[in-house]
Amino acid sequence: MKRSAAPRRAAVVPTPIRLSDEEVAWVRSMVIYEDDDLLALNKPSGLSSQGGRGQVHTLDELLFAFAKPGKARPRLIHRLDRDTSGVILTAKTKPAASALGKAMMARRFGKTYLAVVTPGPPDPPAGLIDKPMRREEVGREAYMRICAPDAEGAESAQSHYRTLSVGAGAALLELSPRTGRMHQLRVHLASVGRPIAGDVRYGGALSLGGQACSRLMLHAAALDVPLADGARRRITAPPPADMSAFCAGLGLVIPAV
Repeated sequence: MKRSAAPRRAAVVPTPIRLSDEEVAWVRSMVIYEDDDLLALNKPSGLSSQGGRGQVHTLDELLFAFAKPGKARPRLIHRLDRDTSGVILTAKTKPAASALGKAMMARRFGKTYLAVVTPGPPDPPAGLIDKPMRREEVGREAYMRICAPDAEGAESAQSHYRTLSVGAGAALLELSPRTGRMHQLRVHLASVGRPIAGDVRYGGALSLGGQACSRLMLHAAALDVPLADGARRRITAPPPADMSAFCAGLGLVIPAV
């Protein structure tokens, strides 16, 4: 007997979030690129991409500021850690979200980050860190740990790095991850004795050169995006003022990315 097809479930439409005029203006001020399919923002440090705790809205919720009547809000294509600033990409249409999601999974995006590390540049000053890692839970917190390739839960992870500038007890690196594991750059740099400044979770310094380092000094400076017509678009975001001032105080020169 031929079975009848199961009824299709209706797509779940998220309930719109009520945003204040200040929140709408704030998230709109983050826009650095927009076309018919894409919306890119320069996310500030301290703003969770999704799933944040407390009463503060996440970036995913703030995207309702761009929703038109009867239309869905833009969809996040990837995430940044809460304390990481920089380029984050959203799709304005369902087809664009599907295509960009597949391109992200196929590693067709190019990502460039800037990071301040201590106590100086890695040795050698440029190279590839190729160390697998796995996720571990400690209480309510999740960590990534370097592990053997055949360890249970091991995931391959590769990160290119290049020293851009050397200052007083610190260095500015350009980072290009090949893979996209949680906390990948942070864990890889800590594993070679060069943790990112302000990274409490993985051993980063909390002060340098007489300056307090109140947050993770990691910035997503550029994203090279494959477009639907086969072309590519490079979207860049300047480092925030606090990171620029921190680098200047250490004698680190930030080049154009």
